[in-house]
Amino acid sequence: MTSLHDTTHRDFASDNYAGAHPEVMAALVAANGGHQTSYGADAWTARLQEVVRGHFGEHAEAFPVFNGTGANVLSLQAVLPPWGAVICTSDAHIHTDENGAPERVAGIKLLPVPAPEGKLTPELLDREAWGFGDEHRAQPGVVSLTESTEVGTVYTPDEIRAIASHAHDLGLRVHVDGARLANAAAALGVPLRALTTDVGVDVVSLGGTKNGLLFAEAVVVLQPDAAPGMTYLRKMDMQLASKMRFLSAQLVALFEGDLWLRSAAHANAMAARLAEGLTGAGVELLHPAQANGVFAHLTPAVADELRRTWKFYDWAHGTVRLMCAFDTTEQDVDDFLAATREALTAHV
Repeated sequence: MTSLHDTTHRDFASDNYAGAHPEVMAALVAANGGHQTSYGADAWTARLQEVVRGHFGEHAEAFPVFNGTGANVLSLQAVLPPWGAVICTSDAHIHTDENGAPERVAGIKLLPVPAPEGKLTPELLDREAWGFGDEHRAQPGVVSLTESTEVGTVYTPDEIRAIASHAHDLGLRVHVDGARLANAAAALGVPLRALTTDVGVDVVSLGGTKNGLLFAEAVVVLQPDAAPGMTYLRKMDMQLASKMRFLSAQLVALFEGDLWLRSAAHANAMAARLAEGLTGAGVELLHPAQANGVFAHLTPAVADELRRTWKFYDWAHGTVRLMCAFDTTEQDVDDFLAATREALTAHV
């Protein structure tokens, strides 16, 4: 079949723009032969449970889903009563980029808090952790953290532990939106459990699509009593795959060995190269490039010049977001930097 697009071109708009990693495609082919029991009673989903327990501990249980929005909505719905609310940052993906799905699908009240560098703290948590027992206010029940954050910063294990400890003292569960959890772990040089199980997190939306999968994420329940209705809610939320082996096979391919780490570390390295080059060209960065995202101040004229060749997103505060993926090359970065320097010179 003839390709409908230029397979040599890569953009900086999103790590979702990247295709699937060849090792993931190979896993899909391997999973395709013969018949397997549907709805998760297959060999691949059974193997996924073993893989997930290896990363997150013996009590962890994975529930594969189709996408990140589904993982987040399902996670939060599972750990909240119908009257519950979620404390998150004001730029959290669940608040700004999921088109009301938590509210419309799960009936969840979000309590956003402005957070410097995109990160909550115990003190910031207290801004919305109040009104317990007040029948006129949605009851705070969960704090949701994004790792790495929407602005490319990373929570350390100690930071998550402090938030989780404070949240649990208040009777709140802790959810991590881990769409880019692999990038955070790679940046810090720690295992996945160091940012989740070991620091008191109850449930994780485990990302895969942004790290080389075709279509697969997972809700990983770390505390067995945290989300007792997951089995039923996944079906209710239309996230139960009949041919689940194809979701699980991708997740096994990513997390069974070190593909998750290799891919995330490479994306991070390309972002670091991009950030260093932009800074050297005199471009100001809004936040430190700690994972695979770079947030840079570009004038409209310079940004428009670059958009003739590359796609990227406008962000807040007059900045643009540039994302690197598992398949971003050094040449991609260097070409973008060269074009940026030319545009800066032309639009002084």
